[in-house]
Amino acid sequence: MIGGMMVGPSVHPIEAPPLTENAMPRPRIRMQSLQGMPATLAGFLLRFFQFSFSLASLSVISSTSDFPSVTAFRYLVAAVSLQCLWSLSLAIADIYAILVRRSYRNSTIVTFFSIGDGITSTLTFSSACASAGITVLIGNDLNDCAQNHCSRFETATAMAFMSWFAASPSFFLNFWTLASK
Repeated sequence: MIGGMMVGPSVHPIEAPPLTENAMPRPRIRMQSLQGMPATLAGFLLRFFQFSFSLASLSVISSTSDFPSVTAFRYLVAAVSLQCLWSLSLAIADIYAILVRRSYRNSTIVTFFSIGDGITSTLTFSSACASAGITVLIGNDLNDCAQNHCSRFETATAMAFMSWFAASPSFFLNFWTLASK
């Protein structure tokens, strides 16, 4: 207290020092393009394989007449359909970026790709696991492959796993790039 008045701390704004003529602006930090990331040739190949395997799985499972009777197989159709659309759209974006020689170094775009890859790869993996469980149940436990399309179910499930194997590197590379920024 000074002279009966309460004095509290005060904050005075400090002006930024003026820039000198020799001052260099700080360089912008850009994300590195690793092979396998979007807008690289390896990234396009990963997208191509994701699309191809999920399309093969979708074609094989939907060629059977009795897949709608099992929820796991309907889930597989939905998951690989989503994987097909996602992979095809990003493959087209990769082709465009490669042709115009651009790179997706914006962290917002890489975050979007990473989240999309994480969701689609998780759905594909879980649907493939569920379908594998039903296929084992039908083939090994019930010994009912004569009436069902076990070989087609196994092929569709294997193609879904292959699609997941191709989708996982895309997710991990994008996620690692964001985490290391």
